[in-house]
Amino acid sequence: MNSKRPVNLDLSTIQFPLPALTSIAHRITGVILFIGLIFGFWALDASLSSAEGFASVQHALAHNFLAKLIAWGLLSALAFHFVAGIKHLLMDIDIGVTLEGGVKKAQITVAVSAVLIILAGVWVW
Repeated sequence: MNSKRPVNLDLSTIQFPLPALTSIAHRITGVILFIGLIFGFWALDASLSSAEGFASVQHALAHNFLAKLIAWGLLSALAFHFVAGIKHLLMDIDIGVTLEGGVKKAQITVAVSAVLIILAGVWVW
């Protein structure tokens, strides 16, 4: 047995490469989207229940800072999760599975996601 193996890994001292960070962020945004379904289902239910419900959801999304922030956060999570999901699908069909290809795809994922997140922010605000 190798005695030089670490007993306890301190993850804060490990510098993860960009492909690992985008993969971790993809999982985190999936959890955020799952939890965000609560807000989405509430808004859908309220807006479809009556004309007054629709008006209240419309008013909340137009004038409530927290509602706008939640909507932008969910759209941001959706944008990143979608782009990273496409990256993972490309990996499943053996496109860019080399180390250089993984780094390049991670850079493209971050750049495209940043543009989509900014566009979502412009749309919401």
